[in-house]
Amino acid sequence: MALANENYIKTPEIYCFDEIEKRVNAYKILHPNVKILRLGMGDVTLPLPSEVVQAMHKAVDEMGNQDTFKGYGPHQGYDFLIDKILKDYRSIGVVLDKESLFINDGAKSDIGNIGHILGRDNIVAIADPVYPVYENATIMSGRAGELNEDQKWSNVVYLRCTADTDFKPELPTEKVDVIYLCNPNNPTGTVLTKTELKRWVDYAIEHQSIIVYDAAYQAYVNEVDLPRSIYEIKGAKKVAIEIRTFSKTAGFTGLRCGYSVFPLELMVYTKMGDEIPLIKLWDRRISNYTNGVSYVVQRAAEAVYSRKGKAESKELVDYYLMNASLIRTELISAGFEVYGGVNSPYVWFKTPDNQSSWKFFHQLLYECQVIGTPGVVFGSSGEGYMRFAGFGSLEDTKLALERIRKGNF
Repeated sequence: MALANENYIKTPEIYCFDEIEKRVNAYKILHPNVKILRLGMGDVTLPLPSEVVQAMHKAVDEMGNQDTFKGYGPHQGYDFLIDKILKDYRSIGVVLDKESLFINDGAKSDIGNIGHILGRDNIVAIADPVYPVYENATIMSGRAGELNEDQKWSNVVYLRCTADTDFKPELPTEKVDVIYLCNPNNPTGTVLTKTELKRWVDYAIEHQSIIVYDAAYQAYVNEVDLPRSIYEIKGAKKVAIEIRTFSKTAGFTGLRCGYSVFPLELMVYTKMGDEIPLIKLWDRRISNYTNGVSYVVQRAAEAVYSRKGKAESKELVDYYLMNASLIRTELISAGFEVYGGVNSPYVWFKTPDNQSSWKFFHQLLYECQVIGTPGVVFGSSGEGYMRFAGFGSLEDTKLALERIRKGNF
């Protein structure tokens, strides 16, 4: 008799964003001719930069030629891409070892898979609210414990991230072993300063903890005094894995490519207290579980770092930031309590009249034909809030805001 991994049964049967689509589709059946505008989505809408497309065409031609064909690539990634990433880090004063970089098929994969090389007894801390994959990965790996009456998992430490903390997570008041930290934060759009981030690094050093630092939105940080990388903080290489992606930086959501940094200084420990470089465990996992990201996609990612590729990618980021700024400005002028939308594509705001997130979701859908993301899908502390995103077209964003302006809120 083949037994199931019952930890998977403990996660929601329908992923939270699929639940949103389910409710939207039910509305469409009743209103087939209505134009629905999406302000809640985390997917991009602009096409790939032309430099990226040209690089892919060239790489495809190479794959069709006997002399330039590529089979299995290096499991860490091709040097031509890794070297460009290292140079990009050096531009912000961060020097990394070449061996520490691993190319992946997007940040989500490594965020979930990192648990495979960490012991089951680790205590995991996540912010509330936060990107759902952190909690779901903890549940599926068997580390979460049991679900209590407050819909919290017994072995997970939830870090308060509310209006009282300016929607930035609070440091744990107890010892934890693994910390998921998203900066800029998804969904709240807030950003930790270097001083605030240093407190997390200092905490991790003191407690020999590991920070899984999700920097998926680092390209949206446009204020010079804010960190783009956790490695700008002294000592961070001893305690932090940094995970980045080209998804929101260069429109790779449908192409899939990113990278993770496992510094050589970052150690984990056996139960006997012996030190092991974490990179050695990750390298074993990668070499056994995957043959890496395709040559064509890695050439596409390399093109992001050309002069033209940088300029085109910045245009994408600036376009989405402009949308976020419009959303933020409109909501503030309408009297909403608003966070984010400055160094992040996400705008986080309180629902009117203390409505529940799902109730306001339906009000927006049925009265304005606008879709937002209910804050409660990111955790119980997200109840009473909504997330909007700047990833739509400028025209649709303006039209959605016009509808909201005319709404009875």
